[in-house]
Amino acid sequence: MKPLALTLCLIATPALADPSITLTPPADLAWDTTDLGVAFAPLMGDRQNEAYIAMVRLPAGTASPAHVKSAAMHGVMLEGQMTHALPGQTNSAIIGPGGYYHVPADLAHVSTCVSDTPCVTMLYQDGAFDFVPVAQ
Repeated sequence: MKPLALTLCLIATPALADPSITLTPPADLAWDTTDLGVAFAPLMGDRQNEAYIAMVRLPAGTASPAHVKSAAMHGVMLEGQMTHALPGQTNSAIIGPGGYYHVPADLAHVSTCVSDTPCVTMLYQDGAFDFVPVAQ
C-alpha cells in the first residue's frame, strides 16, 4: 500500500509546478504613481491601450473631480473605504474591504477614498483607461 501512495504523490507533484500559474506577492507589485498620487500596479493588460486588471491605490482623503470613463469599471475593495457617487450626490454608500463596485461606461461620477488610510482596490476595466472631467 505504501508504494502506491508514493507513486500517486509523485504523479501529482508535477501539477503543482504548472508553469501557467502566476503568484505575485504584494512586495513584488510594480506600482506606477501618477502626478495626483494615485498608483496603479498592472496585473493583466496594458491600461493605456486595452482592457486591463490592476491594483489601484488612492491616498487617504483623495476625491476625484466628476468624470466619465469610456470603459466600465468593476472593482473589489481590499483596503480602506470608498464611495463612488453621482456628481452632487451627498448620501453615497461607503464600501470597504470585500465590497464590490461597478461604474458603467460613460456615467459621470466622483470616486472618493473616505478612510484615514489609503484605499486599495483590484480594478478591472473592459477597455483602455481614460479620465474625462465633466462640469458639475
